Amino acid sequence: MLVLAALSSSGQVSVLTYHNDLERTGHNLEERILTPWTVSSGQFGQLFSDTVDGPVYAQPLYMPEMNIPGKGVYDVVFVATEHDSVYAFDADGVATAPLWHVNFTNSALGISTATAESLQCESIAPEIGITSTPVIDATTGTLYVVAMTSEHSPDNYVQRLHALDVATGAERPGSPVEIQASTPGAGDGNTTVRFKPGFYKQRPGLLLLNGVVYTAWSSHCDAGNYHGWLIGYDSKTLQQVVVYTDTPDWYAGSFWQSGAAPAADENGNIFIISGNGTFTADHGGSDLGESIIKLSTTNGLSVADYFTPFNNVLLSQKELDFGSSGTLLLPRGTGSPAHPNLLVSGSKEGSIYLLDRDNMGHFQPNDDSQIVQSLPSAVGPIFGIPVYFNNTVYFSGADDVLKAFSIRDGLLSERPISQSVTTFPYPGTVPSISALGSQNGIVWLIDSAAQLHAFDAMHLEKELYRASVGSYVKFSTPTIASGKVYVGTMNSLVAFGLLNQASVDAIVNAANFQPGPVAPGSIVSIFGSNLVPRATSARTVPLPTELGRFSLLVNGVPSPIFFVSPTQVNAQIPYEVSVGRGTAIGMVGGNPSPPVTLTIDPSAPSLWLLGQNQALVQNQDGTINGPEHPALAASIVTAYLTGQGMLDVPIPTGSAAPRDPLIGAAAQVSATVGGLDAEIRFAGMAPGAVGVFQVNLRIPTLAPGDYQLAVEVGASISNTALLTVGR
Repeated sequence: MLVLAALSSSGQVSVLTYHNDLERTGHNLEERILTPWTVSSGQFGQLFSDTVDGPVYAQPLYMPEMNIPGKGVYDVVFVATEHDSVYAFDADGVATAPLWHVNFTNSALGISTATAESLQCESIAPEIGITSTPVIDATTGTLYVVAMTSEHSPDNYVQRLHALDVATGAERPGSPVEIQASTPGAGDGNTTVRFKPGFYKQRPGLLLLNGVVYTAWSSHCDAGNYHGWLIGYDSKTLQQVVVYTDTPDWYAGSFWQSGAAPAADENGNIFIISGNGTFTADHGGSDLGESIIKLSTTNGLSVADYFTPFNNVLLSQKELDFGSSGTLLLPRGTGSPAHPNLLVSGSKEGSIYLLDRDNMGHFQPNDDSQIVQSLPSAVGPIFGIPVYFNNTVYFSGADDVLKAFSIRDGLLSERPISQSVTTFPYPGTVPSISALGSQNGIVWLIDSAAQLHAFDAMHLEKELYRASVGSYVKFSTPTIASGKVYVGTMNSLVAFGLLNQASVDAIVNAANFQPGPVAPGSIVSIFGSNLVPRATSARTVPLPTELGRFSLLVNGVPSPIFFVSPTQVNAQIPYEVSVGRGTAIGMVGGNPSPPVTLTIDPSAPSLWLLGQNQALVQNQDGTINGPEHPALAASIVTAYLTGQGMLDVPIPTGSAAPRDPLIGAAAQVSATVGGLDAEIRFAGMAPGAVGVFQVNLRIPTLAPGDYQLAVEVGASISNTALLTVGR
């Protein structure tokens, strides 16, 4: 079942939240088609543009293979606008009209967006509706979004949290809910701090964490007696479950982060940065203006830790908000033994702060030497959030170049290891990254001249691409998914990708994505561009030889197909193909792609992998082998492969293996674990599956640990992968 799931969804990525994940890394490490070469080849450019009814401050979100009732299966990109609209568009641009569109205004009932004029704040103009990036719960198919409206009179403002069905845009039961909140003041206990909807815009992206949707709030141009609020709602019922304000003693301390969403770690802690405001925590108070705040969600919301710069008063006085940036949580392995869990952020002052998330340092009055590292004036003023890739953190400050700082032994390099030639004026940019694992890294960003840029992540002096997107929205964040780049503008969604006709660029083993020989009956992955308009999976067995108007001919023989997408196809090499040199041609709507050569061997076994190098092995008790579920020495385990070659009893190409009789490889099969021979109990086609070979083997008597597993079929040896043995 794991193998079949991989074949039906390989290469598909979702972008369901701001900057891709809860750590806010900003990277998509599953991008196979956009490489430095393809982007700079002259074949990359604007594909299409979809018109919307207002400025797009929110980052576009993306979900593949969605069934839209009455319309079919689409990859979908979601766009929210300041005119209080949410759109679902065909991410491939084939359907030019929105798949669905909802709007939260109603002129007949006197419900409109708020205006910058009535709010006396031009930071977002001319209207304010939906500002922050929504969040999607893929398990329930629900999109959460906050909309501001003006109702019945110009100064009667309402903020609502909506929960929408991602397939239709319809409101979920109990949706929407009006946002109201209050919390006790920290003084004598008799005061109450109240949330006033007209004082706030919902600026940071939404956070969905452990069944709670968190909304964070900023002021309009620092007007009124405002506070920084974090308000949480149960994702199923939309009932308010938690309220926190960072300045209960006095006022200010907005949460705005230039649109960046709060970050969260694996323990359920939330990290958020407050802007200019009162700070009293150093002498027994509760106000945490100009601070990075760590909030525990174990029992409501409580301050677990914080860091406040030594010069916080000066930062507030000079409007050099610490809160102009978001928090980026660095992955495990980037820290040191003393500080394993790190957080990095910047400020309007242009300083970089590296913190221990487990001991953030609080405040000391003379300097910031209590934290892991600070780099004063290392970059231009930061409006947005840095991005992480391959032990490197990228910053793009105002009136500065794009800069890359390496991280080694838990410290950032004091100077950039790479930087762009291009300088970006105010307000700088918010970078995102696409890559395939640690390879083919590209930094994408949108500047204030309304230009999309692409830089080689390893060599920022190499600009790969630059083009106009039409119009600019500040703090705009590009979304990269499945070979395309999506940008929100003042009135549109613009999509970029490869322009050329369909091409097949590579054919690799589907089990480990490695090039090399294949065998008759092998499952392979074909990577290319413009293969089909949208992702589709085969629904029947025997498998079809055409899916989504795509077919594959290997030496002229049609190949059964599991799955197709614009950039990847999973297929089976026909058993009828002869051993030797082969040629594969993709047929798209009857038009052939340029041919790709491949080598066909009698057998080419390859172990299916989980993660980087863990073999897909089922333990004797039915669990999947790994560090959390090791196999016992001398127990029987089942390893899964493809590429066994010809069979002792033929199976029609594209058909599932029968359960009776069991069918084995024509060639002899053997296996080793940790270099020791393993007893083979059964080696044959997995019943009910297409092209999947299983080997049931007894693990040799080995001490607990990870061991290399290898399987030999005929004269060919598989790749090696880890098998975990325990007690």
